[in-house]
Amino acid sequence: VQLQASGGGLVQAGGSLRVSCAASARTFESYVVGWFRQAPGKEREYVASISWSGGSTDYADSAKGRFTVSRDNAKNMAYLQMNSLKPEDTAVYYCAAPLADAPIIAAMTPAGIQYWGKGTQVTVSS
Repeated sequence: VQLQASGGGLVQAGGSLRVSCAASARTFESYVVGWFRQAPGKEREYVASISWSGGSTDYADSAKGRFTVSRDNAKNMAYLQMNSLKPEDTAVYYCAAPLADAPIIAAMTPAGIQYWGKGTQVTVSS
């Protein structure tokens, strides 16, 4: 599956932004989707994940209560809605997927990811 994140940009602290992930696979509903981010000089870190149907989601502590992950399998799209943004959220955001039919836990660590999309830059100004 090929993935492409988009929708990043510059936003003030406290603002909101929604990043999108477009997938190429005809069987997109077979893939768990994970969101990761990487700030300059830091390792890539897990942000959130969503199961095949969208019925299960998981968030890193840094995202809980502020970010919401969702998907629309009919459109081959996944989304990450980010609210109450902070300067420390500044990073390149990536959508990613493990192998088809993998459990959601596989999308919670970079080691479980098989497919990485091109990232989108999110910059939060103070």
